[in-house]
Amino acid sequence: MASNNYPKITITGDLGSGKSAVSNLLRERLAFEIYSTGKMQREIAEKYGMTTLELNKYAESHPEIDEEIDDFSRALGHREESLIVDSRLAWFFIPHSFKLYLKVDIDEATRRIFADTGRRSEAYTDQASAKSSILERKELENTRFLSLYNADCANMKNFDMVVDTTQMAPGTVADLIINAFKAWPHS
Repeated sequence: MASNNYPKITITGDLGSGKSAVSNLLRERLAFEIYSTGKMQREIAEKYGMTTLELNKYAESHPEIDEEIDDFSRALGHREESLIVDSRLAWFFIPHSFKLYLKVDIDEATRRIFADTGRRSEAYTDQASAKSSILERKELENTRFLSLYNADCANMKNFDMVVDTTQMAPGTVADLIINAFKAWPHS
């Protein structure tokens, strides 16, 4: 359990919703450390010579992939420091965190991800293939997490705050989150 003296913010959401950009702004403004299991997943995919979609398919029959990432998330919940955890399941593994879900329209998500050249394990030839891959990855992850843990990533009632980032700049999203976080009963 996360100590009230060391509050945790867990961020999950749609692919391309701005989780990394918002997490970085929160880190700057709150002086919390940030951890990203998405980054860890991309590194594992790269190590295996796979795309993140291929890794998600591979993880369906290789539970050690999820176990490595999930054990890391669980451990973060016990750290004696205030943290921001950018992760698909951190809200589930760190239940006493301030749980955020960032939503985005699929076409905007596709545009953002396709334009992000830093995603080496998520390189797409065109926006149509990016959109298809994003939707398939989300479905695979949601199905796997529901099956493994009964963790329903699609149920917005699991989150303290849901923000649609489609038409918002990351700074505006961060401002909204900080205001809600300050009102959250963590101290």
